[in-house]
Amino acid sequence: MNLPSNRFESLGGKRKGQYSIRVNDKWRIYFTFQEGDAYDVEIVDYH
Repeated sequence: MNLPSNRFESLGGKRKGQYSIRVNDKWRIYFTFQEGDAYDVEIVDYH
């Protein structure tokens, strides 16, 4: 998946196995993929 305007990225560290999409400078959506579907979706205030 290529979403450059939302900075889709695979995460590391304590969030290894998760992905994120930036909503704006303050908010992120974190989630995991299982069989092509998104699970464990979180909307997080990044700052």
